[in-house]
Amino acid sequence: MKASELIVKCLENENVDYIFGIPGEENLDLMDALLESNIQFIQTRDERGAAFMADVYGRLTGRAGVCLATLGPGAMNLVTGVADANMDRAPLVAITGQASLDRMHKESHQYMDVVSVFKQMTKWNTLLHLPEIIPESISKAFKTATGEKPGATHIDVPEDVAKMEVSAEPMPHDFPSESEPVASCLLRAAQLINEAKQPIILAGNGVVRQGASRILTQFAEMTNIPVAHTFMGKGSIPWTHRLSLLSVGLQANDFVSCGFDRADLVIAIGYDIVEYHPSLWNPERNKKLIHIDTQPSESDASYVTDVEMVGNIRQSLRHLMAQEIYPKDSEYASNTLRKIILDQLDEHRDDTGFPMKPQKILSDVRSVLAEDDILISDVGAHKMWIARMYPCYQPNTCIISNGFASMGIALPGAFVAKLIYPERKCLAICGDGGFLMNSQELETATRMGVPFVTLIFNDEAYGLIEWKQMNNFGRPAHIDFTNPDFVKYAEAFGAKGYRVEGSDELVPILEDAFSQKVPSVIDCPVDYAENLRLTNELGHLTCPI
Repeated sequence: MKASELIVKCLENENVDYIFGIPGEENLDLMDALLESNIQFIQTRDERGAAFMADVYGRLTGRAGVCLATLGPGAMNLVTGVADANMDRAPLVAITGQASLDRMHKESHQYMDVVSVFKQMTKWNTLLHLPEIIPESISKAFKTATGEKPGATHIDVPEDVAKMEVSAEPMPHDFPSESEPVASCLLRAAQLINEAKQPIILAGNGVVRQGASRILTQFAEMTNIPVAHTFMGKGSIPWTHRLSLLSVGLQANDFVSCGFDRADLVIAIGYDIVEYHPSLWNPERNKKLIHIDTQPSESDASYVTDVEMVGNIRQSLRHLMAQEIYPKDSEYASNTLRKIILDQLDEHRDDTGFPMKPQKILSDVRSVLAEDDILISDVGAHKMWIARMYPCYQPNTCIISNGFASMGIALPGAFVAKLIYPERKCLAICGDGGFLMNSQELETATRMGVPFVTLIFNDEAYGLIEWKQMNNFGRPAHIDFTNPDFVKYAEAFGAKGYRVEGSDELVPILEDAFSQKVPSVIDCPVDYAENLRLTNELGHLTCPI
C-alpha cells in the first residue's frame, strides 16, 4: 500500500473520529486516502480554526484531537492552537505536509524546517523520512499526546514519502500502568493535614482531566477543608457546595486569595503553576505544601513542597482518605469568603442598566444554560469575568484558554463542543476583538449544520488591554476600533444574527438562538466600566481574622 494509506490505517487504529484541517498540494495523497476511510475530515476555513478545534476536542474528550495542514504557511497557521493545547494540557496531534526529501537541503518553494518550529510547542515531534517508521511514529504521537501530562505532538510528512509503497501494519496498543503514592508520603500528608489550623485545597486542571471531581468533593467533605479552583479547574467541585470558594487566579488580591493569605497548608491537587503562579498566593514562601498530581512538581521558589503524592489522582485521594485524618473547622472560609463571593454573584442579577454590565450578562447566561451545557470562553476582559463570576456545577462545562491564553479559541471550540455533544447547548463567548480572529469558521458550522451560539461582548475596543493600561498608567493607548454590523455579518454566512438593545432582551434572545437549526450570533453591548471597580474591590479587600 501507499504510505499515505498506511497513515490513515494507523489513524483509524487510534480511533480517530475527526480530522480538522485544510487540503494542500503537499498532503494530496493523504487527502485522497481519507476518502476511503470512516474518519470524517472537517474542512475548515483557516488552519488556526482547525488547531483550536483539535485543541477543544482533546479537552472535552481526553482523546487526541487531530489537525492537518500543508507545509509552510499552512503549518505556521497551526502554531497558535498547537501551542495553546500544549500549555493547557490538551491532547492534540498535528500532521503537516512537507516538501519532498530532495528539496530539504536547499532554499525551496514554501519549505521551512517545521519540525524545528514545532519542537518548541510540542511534547514530541518528528519527520517521517521513511515510510517504514509510520506505525511507530503515529503510535508514539498518540501515546505521548494523551499520556500525563497531556499535550501536543506533531508529525511532518514529506510529499514523496507519502507516495512510497510500504508493507506494514498499525501497531497494537499497549496499556501503560499508573503509579500510586508510597506509604510514607501518605503518612506525611495525613500528618501535615492534622497539624494544620487553616488548610485550603487548590484544585487545578488535573482534577478535571483525571475525572477526579467526585472523589475530590468526598475528600473535602471528609476533612471539612474548603476548595478553591483555578480557571481551568472550574466544576471540580460544584459551585453550590458549602465548601466551594469558587475561582482563584485573577492575579490580584481577589476574594479567594484572602483564604490563601490565612492558610497555613495548601493541598494542591492536579495543579500546574502555569494556571495561577504560586508567587501570587504564597508570596512569603512560608506555607506548607502538599502536591497531589500525576507528575512531580515544577521547581519554583514559591512552590517548594513538603510532600508529593505522585500518581493517579483518584487513587491518591482514596489512599489518603483511608488515613486517620481529623475534620477541620472551616467556618472561617465557608461563612466569610463564600458569602462575600455569592453576594457579588447576586449583586447585578436584576440590573437594568444598558449597555449591560458583565455580571448581568453572565447571570442571564447561567439562567439559560443547564448544568451540563458547555460554555467556551475566548480571551479578553470577558474571560476575567467568566473566570470569577460564571459558576459551574460539573467539570468540562466551562472551557477557558489560560496557559497560552489564545484569542480566537471560542468560536471553533463551541463548534466542536456541539459536534461532540449535539444534545447540549453550546455557547461561545467572545469579545468583539477575538470574534473576528476566527469568525470565518461560521461558514464551516453552517456548511456542517452545527447550531451553536456565539455571544459577543461588544465594547469596540481591546477591553482587557485597556483595563491593564488604566491600572498601570491611568490612560488607554491604541485600543479602540470599529466593528462591522454583526447581525448582517452573521446572516452573510447563513447564520442567525441578533442585537441586544435592552437589559431585558438577552434571556429571550438566548432562548430563541438555542432553538435555531443554524449557528447564531448575538451582538451584546457591554459596560466595562465595571472592570476598574472590580480591580479596586479586589485590591483593597481584607478578611476578618
